[in-house]
Amino acid sequence: MDRNQITGIVLIALILIGYSYFTKPTQEQIEKARQEKLRQDSLRRVQEEQEKIQAAKFETQKNDSLNSESIVLSDTTKIDTAKINQIKESFGSFGDAAIGKQEFFILENNNIKLKISTKGGRPYSVEMKKYKKFDSTELVLFDGDSTIFGMNFFAENRKISTNNLFFVAQSDEKIIDASQSEKKAVFRLYAGKDKYIEYTYKLKPESYLVDFDIRFVGMEHVIGRNSGLIDFNWYANIPSLEKGWSWENRYTELYWKYYQDDVDYLSASSKEDEKNITTRIRWIAYKQQFFSSILIAKQPILSAKLRSETYDENHKYLKRFNTNFSLEYNGGNDEKLEFVLFYGPNKHSILKGINVIEDENLELTKLLPLGWTLFRVISEWAIIPLFDFLGKFISNYGLIILLMTIIIKMVLFPFTYKSYVSSAKMRVLKPQIDEINKKIPKDKAMERQQATMALYRKAGVNPMGGCLPMLFQMPILLAMFYFFPSSIELRQQSFLWAHDLSSYDSIFNLPFSIPFYGDHVSLFTLLMAVSMIFSTKMNSSQMQGSSEQMPGMKMMMYMMPVMMLLWFNQYSAGLSYYYFLSNIITIGQTMIIRKYVDDDKVLLKLNENKKKPKKKSKFQAKLDEMAKQQREQAKKKPRKR
Repeated sequence: MDRNQITGIVLIALILIGYSYFTKPTQEQIEKARQEKLRQDSLRRVQEEQEKIQAAKFETQKNDSLNSESIVLSDTTKIDTAKINQIKESFGSFGDAAIGKQEFFILENNNIKLKISTKGGRPYSVEMKKYKKFDSTELVLFDGDSTIFGMNFFAENRKISTNNLFFVAQSDEKIIDASQSEKKAVFRLYAGKDKYIEYTYKLKPESYLVDFDIRFVGMEHVIGRNSGLIDFNWYANIPSLEKGWSWENRYTELYWKYYQDDVDYLSASSKEDEKNITTRIRWIAYKQQFFSSILIAKQPILSAKLRSETYDENHKYLKRFNTNFSLEYNGGNDEKLEFVLFYGPNKHSILKGINVIEDENLELTKLLPLGWTLFRVISEWAIIPLFDFLGKFISNYGLIILLMTIIIKMVLFPFTYKSYVSSAKMRVLKPQIDEINKKIPKDKAMERQQATMALYRKAGVNPMGGCLPMLFQMPILLAMFYFFPSSIELRQQSFLWAHDLSSYDSIFNLPFSIPFYGDHVSLFTLLMAVSMIFSTKMNSSQMQGSSEQMPGMKMMMYMMPVMMLLWFNQYSAGLSYYYFLSNIITIGQTMIIRKYVDDDKVLLKLNENKKKPKKKSKFQAKLDEMAKQQREQAKKKPRKR
């Protein structure tokens, strides 16, 4: 065990002891907590019953084509002939498709492995071939019969669900390799001779995009076209793929883009959320922290109902997403609906390069949680290009973050220097401000303030000069806060003791969980907090002159490291590492600046400024001229007798 680990454990032990002492509950609080636990247990039992009902309802929907059940044949299945005829009759023209054998076909390239089931003709699973789960197992975006991907419509007064009917593959080739050239897999759902619905999947080499076309051939007298619509249902359970369930769940959301308009999403923090949309939509995305499944419609979706539900913590699934949307259907003899499916990483360069609709910006990069507009602009125009540029030459992302931090701090150095000089001016003027405070009693606070500001004006000092440069740097710090947890490049990249820079690092696992902190000790977070304390202590000596003006700021500066220690323990190790480096470099810059900024010379310069005549600004001169004119007009007015 090295010195850093011992220091971290000692600090955590002191925090735990203090926390236990000051938060020890009273007997009344213990009893209240017991009653609350009983109430929560009761609510949880009710919720579990509701989930069972919902699951049973979904199973009924999944296995029932709304009128009758389809049958999966196997070599050992014995089915009554009368039962078969009854099922076929209930499906009308699609009767033969209600009975069949589920088979699987693979369409793959070097990036993805798409498994397609003949039951429903749908994507059964998608594997990311270049990525692994946090436990080094295969990374599958969705898998199994718990998904729905198919159409619902009326045919011959019968309600049909394609998800439960059997398509016929148009090729005997079970594994279709698209790593060298574009390949396709075609499946047909027959409704009689020369009447079918055709699903075509096309995949190019080195692509995450799958062209998905739906053709209706000879269906003009089969499918009802009174409404002019075809309903499509897309349901999926979203599995947990990363180390931190809560953190990953926070970044798992259902997104969509309005046609020629903005991008929106359902709440990630709500247990349940839904949205009914009556306007057109271009795409729908089931987004996780680092990967997404996106359906892009070349002909806009007319309306949609979207729903998101969150599983209980540490479940194997994060959320279940359900989307029902409507597509335009004219009922022609040969009609086609065209889509593009994206199964891949949430990487800025990849999402930005997707352009399947001519002259239309799909804005898929908005799937990346880069924060408000200002922070997003900083990330997309400065941070990401710098990060990608360094990544071309360096493979170690710990070193990339180090170089990024040095470059950013060098760019911001003029502001750091200006902030220090402004603080030095305030510091050397403090004795004179103390003299003003001695002469003017406390009960004349306004007079004190006016005298202090007059001194600043004469000396040419801006009391906010030390804060404004720091405020200028805040957007960059906050842009980094959003960038690191969403950067897939950091995923499963190790550095020093951190095994995954996109998740938290842990040097010690606690036998219990601390509220707001967790059940582990992050060394990078500890180092960040300690460096903040040293930086705060160093900066507090520069705030002597401004502490009278902002008495609460000094206390807030010392509270921040403690708050950050609690918040960042669950956050990305790369983010804590960046803030730690930033603090260390700031301390180094401050020490260098101190050697070149002499307080005596600063005071001499300020005293010289006092002797110089102050040139009024144009605005001030105009105000003085207006005041002079008002006084002259007041003198000319006759006095009332």
